[in-house]
Amino acid sequence: MTTPSPTTAQKAEALSALHVPGDPLIVTNVWDAMTARIVARTPGVRALATASHSVAFALGAPDGEGMTVEQALDAARRITGSTELPVSVDFERGYASDAAGVRDNVARLIDAGAAGLNIEDSLDGATSDRRPLEDAAARVAAARAAADTAGVPLAINARTDTLAGSPDNWDEAIDRANAYVDAGATSIFMLGLSTEKKVADAVAAVRAPIAVFAHPGYLSLQRLAELGVGRVSFGPQSLGLTLHHLAAAAAQLTARGEYPAELAFRYEL
Repeated sequence: MTTPSPTTAQKAEALSALHVPGDPLIVTNVWDAMTARIVARTPGVRALATASHSVAFALGAPDGEGMTVEQALDAARRITGSTELPVSVDFERGYASDAAGVRDNVARLIDAGAAGLNIEDSLDGATSDRRPLEDAAARVAAARAAADTAGVPLAINARTDTLAGSPDNWDEAIDRANAYVDAGATSIFMLGLSTEKKVADAVAAVRAPIAVFAHPGYLSLQRLAELGVGRVSFGPQSLGLTLHHLAAAAAQLTARGEYPAELAFRYEL
């Protein structure tokens, strides 16, 4: 007797539960069905997350909502359909000009199988300028309303770019983070937590698990766990890693060098 596949609601509940301060969810970001399958099969992987930058670049579109909402939803549908693990979708700014539009689009994203999403408070993809706090919180609330209507406890990872644009504007960053929690976010993705102290202070001040973007030269994954972080992601760096190895292999083969061992890698749909 086959085990029934988990519902989107069950996946969403599981995804939220994986954001544990001190035992963070580590997500190696994916951008299409194939990368989702490869990462999902990796031992220890418990959930997936997309990176909008990578998804857009794979389609030949710029980041920062360079995709249409239809393209974003289609990409999400292909990725969620390729695995039974929960998938958090980087939904940028919601692909809508107002909160009502965000609610409609998030409802469609849930229909596409998303167990969670990232939604950011920036005004555009090129700067760190933020929406007015009331407007940004209303958009988070709209996402939560769509989830409630669908009966799906969506994991909402609300992103604030405050510290990325204004590194010393700590009070605004914390006010925004907690306003988004009050509006229905289940975790807070804070860009600009550049030091150990800032990470620790954010963990202490925000009323939800903290998510961070990690990269070479940043705090180690072990140290982030010790500081109480709840989620770690790598954004488009996963795509960069892949493209680097592809370019290196192309150079080696073009120069009539040795066959890269990775050419023997076997994969299945």
